[in-house]
Amino acid sequence: MVRDYVKWDDAPVSLQHFAESAVRAYKISMTPWQGPVVLIADSELQERPIEPHAKLRIPKLTLATPPQADQAAVVDLSKMLIAASNPVLVADRAARTAAGMTRLVELAELLQAGVVSTQPNTAPPITAGRLNFPNRHPLNQTLRSAAAIGEADVVVGLEVANFFGTVNLYRDQVERSYKSGVRSGTKLVTITAGELNTKSNYQDFQRYNEVDFALAGDAEATLPSLIEEVKRQLTGDRRNAFADRGKRLAAASSAALERARADASYAWDASPISTARLAAEVWAQIRTEDWSLVNGALSGWPQRLFNFEKYYQYIGVSGGSGIGYGAPAAVGAALANKKYGRLSVSLQNDGDLMYAPGVLWTAAHHRIPILFVMNNNRAYHEEVMHLERMAARRERGIDRAHIGNTLDNPGIDFAKLAQSMGVHAEGPVSDPKELAPALSRAIAAVKSGQPALVDVITQPR
Repeated sequence: MVRDYVKWDDAPVSLQHFAESAVRAYKISMTPWQGPVVLIADSELQERPIEPHAKLRIPKLTLATPPQADQAAVVDLSKMLIAASNPVLVADRAARTAAGMTRLVELAELLQAGVVSTQPNTAPPITAGRLNFPNRHPLNQTLRSAAAIGEADVVVGLEVANFFGTVNLYRDQVERSYKSGVRSGTKLVTITAGELNTKSNYQDFQRYNEVDFALAGDAEATLPSLIEEVKRQLTGDRRNAFADRGKRLAAASSAALERARADASYAWDASPISTARLAAEVWAQIRTEDWSLVNGALSGWPQRLFNFEKYYQYIGVSGGSGIGYGAPAAVGAALANKKYGRLSVSLQNDGDLMYAPGVLWTAAHHRIPILFVMNNNRAYHEEVMHLERMAARRERGIDRAHIGNTLDNPGIDFAKLAQSMGVHAEGPVSDPKELAPALSRAIAAVKSGQPALVDVITQPR
């Protein structure tokens, strides 16, 4: 049932077979392109007595070295980047470790190239994969991703799952038709280990896209050789040109950030609470903490208002529009953060939590410190908007788009739900002036070593 959606699976028939499969499963899962694996242990294997003289052992684990792109191809790419007037680096799941983020910063600064850490066909842009690049770095062009890619003469995709969507934008939301998002003649390049792991699950690789240069290899593992090759070939006159480009990109990035801050002020005192106000209030409470956003997009406002500097401060999304993914993933990440004393924050969608509300009990039972902030717009609003688009396409009224897609009449009291499972909880909060005190009390509870939830009634987007 799951074979098309996982990287590898096995059904061991003996305990020794299981030991070998478990070690192999971990090795396969952790070798880029990384992905889930499944082991099946049937009841007979679980219940069969161990033979008295069985010599069982756990095999030695040796992780595979991530595959690097071909060196000759790296040399050619470095020449292309040095000669480019306006190269743009697009990163999705490129930084597997903190070192990957450091190397991407080094390459960008070396070239004074713009970086987009996003899937830019979304509106507003939302970082989907991992935190690959500091969001307030002067070369970060994520807040103007469509413009940055539209101006580029070379676009390099680093582990971008949907490169077609990166360079092709929706013409409109009703017809869902595409138009090219790049200029004629722009060179398109991909560096991804996904070339080595294409399976039948379409979600992993999306639509076929015509590129000029495809490097098969792990992006993070390839960055060191690409950086050294750029350094080797770089000349003084190109450095001067890069410096001028860097100043222009820094000014554009600063202007985009100021626009985002101005946009956040709209409906500041509205009730239900705006998603921008919610993001801003959360940021005001956590900014001095060692924090990690373990779940939540909140219409892209955290990427516009938070200051992401450290690798672990954003772990990305499911990658497959996973329904019910958010809360369980957040608790798992919070468990990993617990030993570091980090404040784990989940901007939790209401519909998503309804798929697996029992995860709240798990967090309370195991005393996993995490702050859940409910984005409670009382709907599966993505579906509401889609049905409204479909109604417009078919020239029908949108008055029935809410059927089966809203969580109202009655509205769900997530605070009481959480309290029933042993979680500190407050709300529902609909007055923005009450938000900061509620968040402050919840964070104090989390710091004491327990999960907490603040139910916030929000606008749809």
